[in-house]
Amino acid sequence: MRKLVVWLTMALVAGLFSPVQAKTAYQPDEGVQAEARQGFEQILDLWRDGKYRDLYDRTTRSGKETRERFIARLADAPLKPACCWEKMQEVSIAVKKENSVSVHARIGLEGAVEKEYKTRSFKLVKEDGVWKISQADIQSLSGASKKKKRYVHRK
Repeated sequence: MRKLVVWLTMALVAGLFSPVQAKTAYQPDEGVQAEARQGFEQILDLWRDGKYRDLYDRTTRSGKETRERFIARLADAPLKPACCWEKMQEVSIAVKKENSVSVHARIGLEGAVEKEYKTRSFKLVKEDGVWKISQADIQSLSGASKKKKRYVHRK
């Protein structure tokens, strides 16, 4: 019995005075920012190069649109990312979590007539080690509009 009391006392003292790892708020990491920026550039490059099938795999989806419809919509879209330095400018990245960032950038887009620039924020999410963007953000930038179904009202 005496050995048990001594052992419990030692365990209690060791538990009270051992260092404890406290949960702290996530600190933004330059590595995460650089990785997210590279992922965003890859997404824009896939889009520019017409690799819509690969781009579909780099998007988060709501489940409403099929791969085929997404590809067709982007292929018919009037805008795509510009090349080189015009593709992405004035970039700032805010790390929300280790797997979620907000990218604010000025995106250069090429159309049939001339270049156009849009400045806005994009949410990127890291899933299975790959940075992804929402399909809605890509379609909004591209100028691809959803064709509305027209209903004929018959009497």
